Amino acid sequence: MFVFRFFFEALAYVLNMGLSAYMMLVIVAALLSWVSPDPYNPIVRFIHRATEPVLYQIRKRLPVSGGGIDFSPFVLILAIYFLKYFLVRTLFTLAHTMAPGAGSFAY
Repeated sequence: MFVFRFFFEALAYVLNMGLSAYMMLVIVAALLSWVSPDPYNPIVRFIHRATEPVLYQIRKRLPVSGGGIDFSPFVLILAIYFLKYFLVRTLFTLAHTMAPGAGSFAY
C-alpha cells in the first residue's frame, strides 16, 4: 500500500505547485489589466490565454457591480485557495492514513 501512499503524496505536491503557479498567473493578469501592456508581447498573450477562459466563465456568472470593478480575479483566487486548503490537504491526509506508521519513508 505504500505505493498508493507515495502516489497520493506526489499528486498532492504537484497539485499544490500547479495551483500556486496558476494563482501567480491570475495575480499577474490582474496587475496587467491595470496597465496597458503590448497585446502582441508573447508573455502577455500567454498569460491572457492561460487565465481568460476561467475568468470569462466567472464574469458570466458574477453580477456586475457599480464602478466597473472586475472581481473575477479575486473570486478565482479564493477558489484556488479553497482547492489548495481542501483538496491538497485531503490528499495528504489520505496518503498518510494509507500506510502504517507515521512520517515519510526513510531512504
